[in-house]
Amino acid sequence: MSKICQITGKRAMIGNNVSHSKRRTKRTFDVNLFTKKFYYVEQDCWISLKISAAGLRMINKVGLDAALHQAVEKGYVDWKTIRVIA
Repeated sequence: MSKICQITGKRAMIGNNVSHSKRRTKRTFDVNLFTKKFYYVEQDCWISLKISAAGLRMINKVGLDAALHQAVEKGYVDWKTIRVIA
């Protein structure tokens, strides 16, 4: 599974580990991702999303339906990739 938030589109970034002697080695800055279940009232079902903490705050602020529509509009998620839990 990819490390991309389905709501905000955040993904892992590449950077450097810098030692005391200033030697640089590559590293990744991973996104704070977790899998969360939501009750989608408009479709009367439970869905599972892989979201970041910022995505969760966005859902709390604008609502699940508006956040999903924004994510689909921006191309972060497709309606087919949203997992419906029976």
